[in-house]
Amino acid sequence: MPRQAQIKSFRKRWFPRILKRTLIVLLVLGLLLVGFATYSVRQSFAQESGTIQLPELKAEVTVQRDKWGIPHIYAANSHDLFMAQGYIHAQDRFWQMDFWRHIGSGRLSEMFGSSQVDTDRYLRTMGWARVAQQEVPEINAEMKAYLEAYADGVNAYLSEHQGSALSLEYAVLKFLNPGYKPEPWQILHSLTWGKVMAYDLGRNFESEIERVILLKTLTRTQVEELFPPYPQYLPVILPELQQAEEAGGAGGAGGAGGAGGGGDKNAKLLYSPDVFPALESITKPMMALEQLIGPRGIGIGSNNWVISGQRTATGKPILANDPHLGVQIPSIWYEVGLHCTRKSAECPYNVTGFSFAGMIGIIIGHSDRIAWGVTNVQSDVMDLYIEKINPKNPNQYEVNGKWVDMKLVQETIQVAGSQPIVQTVRYTRHGPILSDVSPNLKEFQPSQPLQIPQNYAVALRWTALEPSKIGYAISQINRAQNWQEFRTAASNYDVPAQNLVYADVDGNIGYQMPGKFPIRAKGNGRYPVPGWTDEYEWQGYIDFEQLPKSFNPSQGYIATANNLVMRKFPYLITTDWVYGYRAKRIVEMISQQTEPISLEDVQQIQGDDRNLNAQTLVPLLQSITVDTPRLQAAQKLLRDWNLQLGMTSPAAALFEVFWKHLLADTFHDQLPERYFPDGGDRWYAVLANLVKQPNSSWWDNHNTPKVENRDQILRQSFTEAVEELERIQSKDPKNWNWGKLHTVTFRNATLGKSGVAPIEALFNRGAFTTAGNGETLNANRWRANKSFEVTDIPSLRMIVDLGNLDNSAAIHTPGQSGHAFHRHYNDMVDSWRKIEYHQMLWEQKTVANNTATTLKLVPKLAE
Repeated sequence: MPRQAQIKSFRKRWFPRILKRTLIVLLVLGLLLVGFATYSVRQSFAQESGTIQLPELKAEVTVQRDKWGIPHIYAANSHDLFMAQGYIHAQDRFWQMDFWRHIGSGRLSEMFGSSQVDTDRYLRTMGWARVAQQEVPEINAEMKAYLEAYADGVNAYLSEHQGSALSLEYAVLKFLNPGYKPEPWQILHSLTWGKVMAYDLGRNFESEIERVILLKTLTRTQVEELFPPYPQYLPVILPELQQAEEAGGAGGAGGAGGAGGGGDKNAKLLYSPDVFPALESITKPMMALEQLIGPRGIGIGSNNWVISGQRTATGKPILANDPHLGVQIPSIWYEVGLHCTRKSAECPYNVTGFSFAGMIGIIIGHSDRIAWGVTNVQSDVMDLYIEKINPKNPNQYEVNGKWVDMKLVQETIQVAGSQPIVQTVRYTRHGPILSDVSPNLKEFQPSQPLQIPQNYAVALRWTALEPSKIGYAISQINRAQNWQEFRTAASNYDVPAQNLVYADVDGNIGYQMPGKFPIRAKGNGRYPVPGWTDEYEWQGYIDFEQLPKSFNPSQGYIATANNLVMRKFPYLITTDWVYGYRAKRIVEMISQQTEPISLEDVQQIQGDDRNLNAQTLVPLLQSITVDTPRLQAAQKLLRDWNLQLGMTSPAAALFEVFWKHLLADTFHDQLPERYFPDGGDRWYAVLANLVKQPNSSWWDNHNTPKVENRDQILRQSFTEAVEELERIQSKDPKNWNWGKLHTVTFRNATLGKSGVAPIEALFNRGAFTTAGNGETLNANRWRANKSFEVTDIPSLRMIVDLGNLDNSAAIHTPGQSGHAFHRHYNDMVDSWRKIEYHQMLWEQKTVANNTATTLKLVPKLAE
């Protein structure tokens, strides 16, 4: 293209965007100048005291908020309890609720226009709302009543608040989409939340795609070296059961396996250039969605553990939990207490903890009888099937030698400021065809479905695309009184599968893995498999009673960190366990205690910053020869380092910058850019194996004429790290500082990522210095293929004392309120990053003594 034509094309594409951004900036600045923004902000703040009349309410409800803005709701019946929860959620978080329900239903374009059409196509293809709609008529009368009461509460708030009175975001959105008005809340919107969370916590099919794409340039042996089996030196969750099941081999351990377990024929299929376009096309919309809901769930974990009274200072169990999720503002969690004024069969709830705005009940917390915490199993419940498409009829696919008609579902995507788009979703027996929704491939009309080259397509089978019962599990756990009732409730906790730890006031501790885990006829889920035969079909699900569990183990504690549950298990859970570095550190800190464990000890465990990767690499760094005073001074930092990634630590800064360079120098020459190492737990395991092979071909830089070995690359990476720190921080190693590199910025998932600085400044908060990394217990993850900025965090920390529930402590971040500039918008950040907590108020007298504001919700009088 001639240069003038290029310039003209650039102007045509970019000048309207620049003009639009300029206008938005001027409008926002104008708002600020006339003080309208201040008015818009404050009018959306929740009313926290006085009296509010609500239609449909049966009796008076009391809402007592503490100094952190955490409400305790007291109601006489279940209907009013959940109606009040819906109302309070809407008061503090409605923009968040509105945004997430649009994700769940694939309707983002209705809010944000054509920029979200590709994401909506992907979400409509997934079909979460269609699945949730199937669940609605199957809900039992009790659950339906709870969800309707919750929706009534949300809608009572919406009936009195519109536009900027709902949230400041709506004042800004009005300039982009003047016609947008939130619709009433429905049961469907609460149910789709679970689908979004299941996707966020369970995208293991991305690993399937990654392994296949790597096969383009690497051998299968090399690919498997990058996905090593779970190491013997790392702990399992249930060591007392690891010898209990011998017959089934190492299914639970995650053997490497081959290309879908199908031998040479299917390996050749995966190597085929005809299949790669279909698989690669799926990654584009996945990355677009990642911008909205946070980084992919692979490798991101959580910690929980429970310690028996035989090991604690109180003589009763202590339970701890800290789920790790993407950085965001507002917090994904909303802390709340739900209390029936008199417990009864009709109103059996007395519970406090952390909820999702948009869903009833408490997800993580404790009642008057039990406490529980969750971590993600990271189970393999997604399989990609390569389908053969009929070259004469693109709406047919092959099954056992015969052409079968696809199921075609029409979707209409409403687009703000534009015409609706009609999309046809194609289904095979396995599920939706994901390769139809690549934004790089041409749009297609319902009568002209997309054709993958050489007539291959990729379909997804996933447990979350079948009706779920997780909603039942939440309310049932909230009212469970003992281990038996807890396990009954857990049997409905199907998607996403979680490691549940349990404790009760009677002194019992336990563990249960619930979930829907497919039993495959063949294959281990590591690679996509042929879909045109029955060879790789699912044959059902593992029975709940056969899933791993433990009750009062003799060791006196149970610890989980997304790691392997047991080495011998007759069924496959996954081959992609999170490597147990965090689990190893938890076990060390619990088992090495010589005195009874206190709540303060548990806080120290949650805040631990010890880097176990450094245990492997620092001795090697100390052994290499460096020949300049600068490098020797830097090397000296590591000599007395305690391996803690403290905020102000110079050695921590040096090691983490070195780690980034080591990964780049070792792997960037042989991997595609999108799969450059992120530096997480898998790469700890990869390098732990690789350093034992000093002349491995991985050490050689294929872009240079010479052949490098391990020590040369270690020296090169160390030198580069020193040079980088000298350039960006100080020539004096004593002034290097990990926290100043490793900051966290809380960004609003929508307008906070607009690219318009004044708008982003309204909603985003940061940067704040932090400690740790993604594999320390204080898990503030950064990504070596991007920057040192924190991407994932311990989204909450909770410690429950079953001996005295009022001694329990918690923190989440950045704050309770979803309203920018509210005093509770980001007031928890400093406490959170310093590993400080607030009291989890429990007894009614304790709540009353710490109440900052009291709101009365009363039935609306008939007019």
